[in-house]
Amino acid sequence: MPKLIKQGEITSDAWLPPAADAATAPEFHLPTLGQWQDLADKTGSAVQIEPGDGIAELLPALDAIGLVAVHFPLFTDGRGFSYGRELRQRGYRGELRAVGTFLPDQLHYLRRCGFDAFQFSDESRLEEGLRQLDIFSEHYQGAIDEPQPLFRRRH
Repeated sequence: MPKLIKQGEITSDAWLPPAADAATAPEFHLPTLGQWQDLADKTGSAVQIEPGDGIAELLPALDAIGLVAVHFPLFTDGRGFSYGRELRQRGYRGELRAVGTFLPDQLHYLRRCGFDAFQFSDESRLEEGLRQLDIFSEHYQGAIDEPQPLFRRRH
């Protein structure tokens, strides 16, 4: 079982990476966007989106989706940060998981964009990623996790 950071701790998870070459997602494999679109019932569903997929197809079903995994194939590809922020701004309340190749020191910023679970392609980075989540105690800018900037929160 893959390991990830979820709810502030390292845990195991049953979801496996997508089987992109399959017509439908095998059991316990995250569906690709195309496989997810073919689901008749999206209640409690999961989906993994790739850079370039965008989130437009997900918007009509945000209340039904239980897990959106955003794949980061390279740590330098920042589109996933925008996908996370936009999903949260549009009202998505389910699990938002970053998966793939990102750096432990990016976890703090991913959380600020709305991600609440993190699955590294290299599980040896889990401990450092967990430490990086709480590296900053205060933020000047507003974000998804704290919309008000610091000067608005001070009295």
